[in-house]
Amino acid sequence: MSVLNVEKPAFMADEDIAIFEDAVGKFFDEHAPEETVARWRKNHCVDRDMWTKAGEAGLLGLSTPEAYGGAGGDYRHEVVLMEQLGLKGVDGFGISLHNAIIMPYVVHYGTDEQKRRWLPKMATGELVGAIAMTEPGAGSDLQGVKTTAKKVGNHYVINGSKTFITNGQTANFIIVVAKTDPTAGARGTSLLIVETDEVEGFERGRNLDKLGQEAQDTSELFFNDVKIPTENLLGTDEGQGFFQLMGQLPQERLNIAVQGMATIERALELTIAYVKDRKAFGKAIIDFQNTQFVLAECKTEATVARVFVNHCIEQHLAGKLDAATASMAKYWVSDLENKIVDRCLQLFGGYGFMNEYPIARMYKDSRIQRIYGGTNEIMKLLIARTL
Repeated sequence: MSVLNVEKPAFMADEDIAIFEDAVGKFFDEHAPEETVARWRKNHCVDRDMWTKAGEAGLLGLSTPEAYGGAGGDYRHEVVLMEQLGLKGVDGFGISLHNAIIMPYVVHYGTDEQKRRWLPKMATGELVGAIAMTEPGAGSDLQGVKTTAKKVGNHYVINGSKTFITNGQTANFIIVVAKTDPTAGARGTSLLIVETDEVEGFERGRNLDKLGQEAQDTSELFFNDVKIPTENLLGTDEGQGFFQLMGQLPQERLNIAVQGMATIERALELTIAYVKDRKAFGKAIIDFQNTQFVLAECKTEATVARVFVNHCIEQHLAGKLDAATASMAKYWVSDLENKIVDRCLQLFGGYGFMNEYPIARMYKDSRIQRIYGGTNEIMKLLIARTL
């Protein structure tokens, strides 16, 4: 039971889930201790062999069918992994993007040949995934992408640039959002797979200097007459990309809410321990009424959020999570995450402003949660359409 005293829901109470949770925690304790994560932040990139270790431990492709090299689990296993990443402070490791966003595109929309070609390599870590949506001039408006993929014989030729791409310096399997018919609007968008080890004309730009998430290799990518075979079109038909993206965005947004809850719980746990130990004016910080009121409010709001996120996970497992509810979870939890982390940091006083304290890093890292996966303003527009 966490600091919130909310019992695990019945759908997460299976013994195998508990065993898996323990194994994931031990894996991160061994392979991502604090000093290792500090090195990742300094290098602005997670060590490449961390992906191989995760593959060997069976942590890649958790919800991918065993027939395609995955672990054969379900979204509950992805939730456990995301929560352990947050609770253990494993900053910057883009495994949840690889597992719970990139691989599902191939599972849901790829042909059988594509699944057999790519998924086993993604499950071992030989291939590391990224998705290239955002461009310098197109963020939340996915219909505004300018990258093109022109069909020439039995190849597509891709031209364009992307930015803010998670896993950008490491990924060698990139789903590129491109226009196969620039005149057809949303119906002219397709998803194409670029295996970077096998093409010419692909360039990695800067590993971007960010406000937070220093260990994550968020990058610019450039496609200059990159030729890929036509069989690298995801699925069988052109023009399905926008609809494929829309089909997977609810899970992506729920992922952000799950990650946000893990950060909230870790922030509260660390802060409660700190205010019980730290003294001022002859008594522990926890003994001041203001401290008690602040943490009481934070714990209450976090408990409400946890119950809602558990509800969303249950709905998603049943195939019932709609886009509007996923948007509610994403925007509300990420707003709350930033609010609670800020209030917790205040209770640390000057130490909260020091990067050596986890609460300072959480403060920086949390800010992006309100932006990626669709800004929270876009989430409210999507919710408003259901009114």
